[in-house]
Amino acid sequence: MNHTASARSIMGGTAEGRVVATQEALSFWGGVDPATGKVIDIHHPLHGECLTGAILMMPSSRGSCTGSGVLLDLALTGRAPAALIFCEVEDVLTLGALVAAEMFARQLPVVRLQPDVFARLSKAKTIRIETAAVVADGETIALLPPATSALALTDGDRSMLDGDEGVAVAQAMRILTAMAAQQGATSLIDVTQAHIDGCIYASPANLTFAEKMADLGGHVRVPTTMNAISVDHANWRSQGVPEGFGDPAARLADAYVRMGCRPTFTCSPYLLGSAPGAGEAIGWAESNAVIFANSVLGARTAKHPDFLDLCIALTGRVPLSGVYLDQNRKATRILDVELPEGRDDAFWPLIGYLAGRASPDRIPLLRGLALGNPSRDDLKALCAAFGTTSAAPMLHVEGVTPEAADAINPNGDRFAITRADMASAWKMLNEGPDAVELVAIGSPHASLAECRALADAFAGRRRLPDVMVIVTAGRDVITAAEADGTLARLRASGVEVLPDLCWCSISEPVFPPGTRAVMTNSGKYAHYGPGLSGRVVRFGSVADCVQAAIAGRVPADPPNWL
Repeated sequence: MNHTASARSIMGGTAEGRVVATQEALSFWGGVDPATGKVIDIHHPLHGECLTGAILMMPSSRGSCTGSGVLLDLALTGRAPAALIFCEVEDVLTLGALVAAEMFARQLPVVRLQPDVFARLSKAKTIRIETAAVVADGETIALLPPATSALALTDGDRSMLDGDEGVAVAQAMRILTAMAAQQGATSLIDVTQAHIDGCIYASPANLTFAEKMADLGGHVRVPTTMNAISVDHANWRSQGVPEGFGDPAARLADAYVRMGCRPTFTCSPYLLGSAPGAGEAIGWAESNAVIFANSVLGARTAKHPDFLDLCIALTGRVPLSGVYLDQNRKATRILDVELPEGRDDAFWPLIGYLAGRASPDRIPLLRGLALGNPSRDDLKALCAAFGTTSAAPMLHVEGVTPEAADAINPNGDRFAITRADMASAWKMLNEGPDAVELVAIGSPHASLAECRALADAFAGRRRLPDVMVIVTAGRDVITAAEADGTLARLRASGVEVLPDLCWCSISEPVFPPGTRAVMTNSGKYAHYGPGLSGRVVRFGSVADCVQAAIAGRVPADPPNWL
């Protein structure tokens, strides 16, 4: 691949439209409404903008792996942007465009420009993408064709590609090799396991893809876990979930189970006994899981988009690129973090959120946190919040994470995260009324230790009748919490614990319809919640959440450590 070209076609096609440009990456999942094509991320500069028919220009995407499914749905319903233009390597939306073309004959051009050309063209009113050129405000820029694959395929790879192992595997291999080509990979490698994120019913396109692959005879060839889904699989009807949503959401999960995936239904697969070890090459999707696996476990996985996750599970292969390679796991930015005295558990997701904003397009090394002795759950919260504001698939914490000691790239730059930055972010994540009707715990899925900590914080007290407290957790965690009495303690305090779905996929009526404001301890949900639920979301510690549950109000002042 010629990386010095001014303009490179990543996905071919022609398009013309008005320019919608931003310098801030956007997650399509949780950031764009598939029903309207409008940006719903209230923290993004494009909030309220309709992307349908536009030439969308942004450096890259960020956030959820499910963005590929949202883009595919937009393409299938005619609500997609006319084309996407990036100035950095981007996989999630590119994969959605690739599946739209490969499986559904829907053209959605993707172009990558050099940063100086991107900056210049982002000021244009309209852009026309031709077969061999990009035209904007009278300027014509030659457009190199999509990269051709330089993959050295094994005999097994060729056998799958030629259809010897079935139509679904051949389709998966075509998608996989096309992505490998645009990533500049020269070979594929084996993975030991996969994790499917595409089982969330983000849009009808997710179901269309999964059932098509299942009907083609697809079956996974490596152990494969499944992410949280969009309904409580066994109980959605009794919970009053409408048939029009519950049935396709359950069918989506069933399609993946039919293809041999384990019905783990958790967005925290690192809490399972099957979690990978250091140096293990895996094929995971789901942004928080990917960042935790790379950063905390020392395993190796790219942030694979929805749909590519199944292709990996069906073939057991991934492109040898990105953070599968040693040199791409280095930190190219150092973040010096102030460590306040008296901090509580809200500190860690807040730092993850700020670290992502300070390093939106590169892997950072966080310094100054080792004396804080973060627990696994602290790191879980940090990684999840980081994934909402950064496109990077991992981070390092000096003195804490396994690869931090060797992570420094000598060419890296340096920034600071101060207490003033923390106070500013706290204020941004806490706009809105003090009164709340819902406390949301478990984004990502709560661990057993988190469930115990919540029960301890209630200390036998009970929530107000008009404030719901809901915890989402994986089936394994719920079983363990029932065995050790934690579940009974939570229920005695009026806490509901739900399996299978999580806050990023929960919908009414399981999400209490009368809710006007939500309290959460999750930096991830504090960011995505307003766009996903249409409610004001407040952020704080577990103690703050319990206080809101028993008093009906969020603490009036920021914590003392700010």
